[in-house]
Amino acid sequence: MKHLLLIQNNFDTWNALPASEIDAIMEAHTSLQKELRASGEFVEAHELGEEAKFVRNSGSGPTVTDGPFIETKEIVAGYYVVDCVDMARAVEIAGKFGEARLWPIEVRPMDP
Repeated sequence: MKHLLLIQNNFDTWNALPASEIDAIMEAHTSLQKELRASGEFVEAHELGEEAKFVRNSGSGPTVTDGPFIETKEIVAGYYVVDCVDMARAVEIAGKFGEARLWPIEVRPMDP
């Protein structure tokens, strides 16, 4: 079953981290991706850019605004898609992200 693991980020927190901690988080991703590729659970992972657009269509055509436009410091910084046996395994994988010590990792099942 495929699961989407959303990695949150707070740039103030991230920018305050010592370089050694950032390096450790990035190395954890490298190690985890090797593990997931070896087990056949890795589907894809991507870092997301800071820029976002929100698109709404009220029937008279799309309206586009910059986002996030609410008062928030957290953004979705990246994601993984994993194909694993169940939610428990997806949660186990999410717990291996270095960022999980700093902010939550959202885990959602994907429709088949």
